Amino acid sequence: MTSDKKSTVSEPLIPDCCNLGVFSRILISVNLLALLALWSRGDEWRVVLQNFLESAALLETICLLSLLVLCNLRRLAMRYYMSGWFQRVLCCALPTAIAALLMQYLRTQDWILAGFPKLNPIFVVAASGLLALIFQQYFELRTRAFSPALGEAKLQALQARIRPHFLFNSLNTALSLIRTEPRRAEVVLEDLADLFRVLMRDTRNVTSLQDEIRLCEQYLAIEKIRLGERMQVTWNKEKISPKELSEIEIPSLLLQPLLENAVHYGVEPSVEQATITVEIKRQLDKVEIRIRNPYHADANMVSGNQMALENIRQRLSLLYDIEAQIQYGVVDAYFEVKLQFPAKR
Repeated sequence: MTSDKKSTVSEPLIPDCCNLGVFSRILISVNLLALLALWSRGDEWRVVLQNFLESAALLETICLLSLLVLCNLRRLAMRYYMSGWFQRVLCCALPTAIAALLMQYLRTQDWILAGFPKLNPIFVVAASGLLALIFQQYFELRTRAFSPALGEAKLQALQARIRPHFLFNSLNTALSLIRTEPRRAEVVLEDLADLFRVLMRDTRNVTSLQDEIRLCEQYLAIEKIRLGERMQVTWNKEKISPKELSEIEIPSLLLQPLLENAVHYGVEPSVEQATITVEIKRQLDKVEIRIRNPYHADANMVSGNQMALENIRQRLSLLYDIEAQIQYGVVDAYFEVKLQFPAKR
């Protein structure tokens, strides 16, 4: 009983209406259904479009109010225990109540009566409740399809394909330093142990942005020993505070594979000094990270680079839906990767 309660608290059945993906799906679906319903009456397309635009105000008001209330109710469900059936009833009853109250108010407005002389309040209220029930069931089934076990398996599969290949190079670097510089060899092995520890971590775990940066610095320190002065790294964290760095959560090993790409495809092929630039900033409720490295056409045509970037895209999609994105391309002879994700999940 206790474990079931905890499971329900951690995984509410109320859809995550705060999520842009859920929000967009519901709004688009409701408007498409309304448009199809009006189109089925057989009127001319201009009349259909006019009726749709007139009814949009009513539709959007009911949808937006319902989504706002359910968004906050989900947060409560994550803190306090609510039975599954109670959550399902809430998802159906709240939009129904909002539609009923709104229709009760609009019945007293002359402009509504003039614009919608055949408007049936009972139909609007019933349709709101039915659609709310359908959407709740859809997102509940979708959540089961992407249950923690399945999500973990997918993340592990993705993680397995981006596990750092530099481990072998790092061991060779440590071996070459054991006789000449034993202290540096010890530091390399300590950093390597920390990286192994993160690799063995549960892939569902998140870490602070500060800890992820520290891990990346350990990785780059190992590569610095191997590549010497040929590799330079510049960190730009002026537009984000130390407090934000420690509070913002990020999926483990999200940045390290990108820096590994920057080293492998930007520094190693270069015969001159190559600089990797990492810029991290906070923009309202989003975190933006840009990684730039010199572009070498022959090296960056390798499919492994594209595969690693696509893996990162899939990880972001699993964890943030459409609220996160990754963009990459060549800008002024540099290969640039841009990450954006919510500061709070």
